[in-house]
Amino acid sequence: MDLLEGNFKLNEIQKLEGHTDRVWNLAWNPATGISGIPPMLASCSGDKTVCIWQQNSFGTSWECKAVLDETHTRTVRSCAWSPCGKLLATASFDATTSIWANVGGDFECVSTLEGHENEVKSVSWNPAGNLLATCSRDKSVWIWEVLPGNECECLSILQGHTQDVKMVQWHPFLDLLFTCSYDNTIRIWAEDGDGDGDDWHCVQTLNQASNGHSSTVWALSFNSTGDKMVTCSEDLTLKIWESDPKATPPAEDGFVPWRHVSTLAGYHDRTIFSVHWSREGIIASGAADNAIRLFVKNEEVDGPSYKLLLRKEKAHEMDVNAVQWSSQETRLLASASDDGTIKIWELASVA
Repeated sequence: MDLLEGNFKLNEIQKLEGHTDRVWNLAWNPATGISGIPPMLASCSGDKTVCIWQQNSFGTSWECKAVLDETHTRTVRSCAWSPCGKLLATASFDATTSIWANVGGDFECVSTLEGHENEVKSVSWNPAGNLLATCSRDKSVWIWEVLPGNECECLSILQGHTQDVKMVQWHPFLDLLFTCSYDNTIRIWAEDGDGDGDDWHCVQTLNQASNGHSSTVWALSFNSTGDKMVTCSEDLTLKIWESDPKATPPAEDGFVPWRHVSTLAGYHDRTIFSVHWSREGIIASGAADNAIRLFVKNEEVDGPSYKLLLRKEKAHEMDVNAVQWSSQETRLLASASDDGTIKIWELASVA
């Protein structure tokens, strides 16, 4: 189906209600939705819990399969599945990150990571599933090694951001870590070349001087090939970046620097909190204007490099905190909101 031809609509498949406070974040389990295993989704909330949702075997509705509670004592701000889908990491304002194992459908907390001074804002697994990154209001980013038996050891503490760090995200194929912050920048971190994993440094900072954002950067996401990235900000813009293989000279460690390609402005009128790039190439954004927007690359020679595919006004009754495309079903989108709900959407073409 050609995304640039025809009209599309977002159909609300189901509204998931179970949290008693705002829902901050979502994560699709990458090992579900394939081989006959129904899709599974984790959500985390200001109610201090994580809910595990799964589609029933008939594919007709979503149900809450588990509630992970009594571990975090404050808001759970971020959740992320390991690449194999067996472990779930949850980051909380109680300054800890927990790791949960799915044992025959029951989730057990198998490890607690302590060290940040205050609220942990985000958690991310590297592509191999042996490293975790966390970030905090304490301005630091921690890299942890996940050892056999799910023990975790801090390998490195990265200092460089001058304000609250909002998100950590590993590159989908490389052991490069991307972080974004209240200091208006995106930083890219790489391991020093000795290979023991304990020495990481900042290899590039994307700021206003590099056509970056003029206010807090809330989130970032990569395209399926990992050579482009989209970021979103309190400055009401989305920015597209690409790794620039023509850059000279490439860094000694083989790092290819990133450069600004395009700015999408004028599509949201309040802070853009979340952005996610689908495998099919559709960028979804969610914002404090309660709306969701979808964008695609514009193949026309004349005109902007990305264009609006769809506007979904009043997607939620309050701020949209997170949007996330399914890792398997290319046209399935989940959103989370201050209104306490998660919505499952399907992108459908209008005949």
